[in-house]
Amino acid sequence: MNPVPLSPQAREQAFAAFAGGPELDVVVVGGGVVGAGAALDAVTRGLSVALFEARDWASGTSSRSSKLIHGGLRYLEMLDFALVREALRERGLLLQRLAPHLVRPVPFLYPLQHHAWERVYAGTGVLFYDTLAVSSGHSRGLPRHRHLTRRGALRVAPGLRKDALIGALQYYDAQVDDARFTEFLVRSAASYGAYAVSRASIVGFLREGDRISGVRVRDEETEREVEVRARQVINATGVWTDDTQALVGERGQFHVRASKGIHLVVPRDRIRSSTGLILRTATSVLFVIPWGRHWIIGTTDTDWHLDKAHPAATRKDIDYLLEQVNRVLVTPVTREDVQGVYAGLRPLLAGESELTSKLSREHVVGSPAPGLVVVAGGKFTTYRVMAADAVDAAVDGLGGSAPGSVTDRTPLVGADGFAARWNQRRALAAEHRLHIARVEHLLGRYGTLVDELFELIDKDHALGEPLDGADDYLRAEVVYAASHEGALRLEDVLTRRTRISIEVFDRGVTAARPAAELMAGVLGWSPERVDKEVAHYLARVRAERASQEQPDDASADAERLKVS
Repeated sequence: MNPVPLSPQAREQAFAAFAGGPELDVVVVGGGVVGAGAALDAVTRGLSVALFEARDWASGTSSRSSKLIHGGLRYLEMLDFALVREALRERGLLLQRLAPHLVRPVPFLYPLQHHAWERVYAGTGVLFYDTLAVSSGHSRGLPRHRHLTRRGALRVAPGLRKDALIGALQYYDAQVDDARFTEFLVRSAASYGAYAVSRASIVGFLREGDRISGVRVRDEETEREVEVRARQVINATGVWTDDTQALVGERGQFHVRASKGIHLVVPRDRIRSSTGLILRTATSVLFVIPWGRHWIIGTTDTDWHLDKAHPAATRKDIDYLLEQVNRVLVTPVTREDVQGVYAGLRPLLAGESELTSKLSREHVVGSPAPGLVVVAGGKFTTYRVMAADAVDAAVDGLGGSAPGSVTDRTPLVGADGFAARWNQRRALAAEHRLHIARVEHLLGRYGTLVDELFELIDKDHALGEPLDGADDYLRAEVVYAASHEGALRLEDVLTRRTRISIEVFDRGVTAARPAAELMAGVLGWSPERVDKEVAHYLARVRAERASQEQPDDASADAERLKVS
């Protein structure tokens, strides 16, 4: 595979190809992790494919998760062994074969608060978790769990209160930058020949009799509309599934309910620990997840019936997470410590039958009309299985004329040769006059595509300097996001290609103008467009901050929607 950029030029070429172009085999609607996975699955079976996203890649649920690749330890308590084993198999594939440059191990400490019985109960669960991982055939790369005394636990997590535990278990899962991972899926699909177009809304479905025969697409950048004909259309729009289904005019076979989860981002020095934490709450579990120089604390689980594009966190949500984590910390985390907050919506299945509603964290695939496949539910870790199942259904609609899925052995762009490149990081740092920590940062975000970043820096050494207002990122990363990663708006860069919006205390306000000016050189923005992008981003930050001071969802949503 020869990696191709998600460039402005490639986007224009795609629209040119759609105008009067031949009928495609598959159109995928929805640029989250499942839709991107479906596009990659379909194109690597030899099918002609187009992928459309109404906003930016991963701009919905797939950029707002807990950023974990995990089996779901708590699902063992629900006796959902099949789901856990499937997720653990996918975790192993991602770590070892598909995306070793993007997915990495992360340790978690589970504090024990009761004598004997809890250690036996929890220890048995974690042992079974490790055993399921081994039985999946992909456990290599993660250490096995271990039992710790209170003293041993406090050695690795000295920030815990002594009276908060009598001992602990430590086990391993994996983590990922969910938005970057999704973008790499999109770019992998494009590199195999799929058309991939963001900021392109589906405004209608084409029909031939009772059969769905394609989509009508509006380019949100230019407002032009085109018709794209396809033998099969896959609806992978997550929490928007019912909205997309309404455009078809057919009654859905299942419905998707949105559940809001929020996360807080705090500096790493606010919690003294060398390991992540998993804590029990009255209703669920709470994760404290290592995230570079930060911690991610989450999550909540509440129904959401308001705007799906911009779910809002309330003061109540934030205070709840702080209250839960502070129950076990020596030094409490305060609201002043919170650098970033983000809210996302889980697509949970809510069917008309009791059986369907039990599938809340599983997934279903249906065909409500000839030529249309709908996939919904599931979790980030099992995106590949969901995508393969959706494409299997589409292939059935094509007459079964395509090979089976090969994505379990198709590495994403940037994966091939990653281990060797990582071993060469000191030499790379010397060659390109960068600190080794910078090279490690780039390798962990781009894998072997890092050479494309080095090429930019070698041509213009100023791009090797940190971005003003966000020292963790280089100026080259902003340019690359616009030239190679499909970023079309300033918020695409500050919220998804990088995590500046949640990793600095001003949430990217200082970095906004320098970043917009760098993007302007790639995208041809005028000074007026730069001003507009910066003003919109600053207004967005103000709206989010205001929403996070509100007491309830309705008032928070009203504040957030002051800037769309």
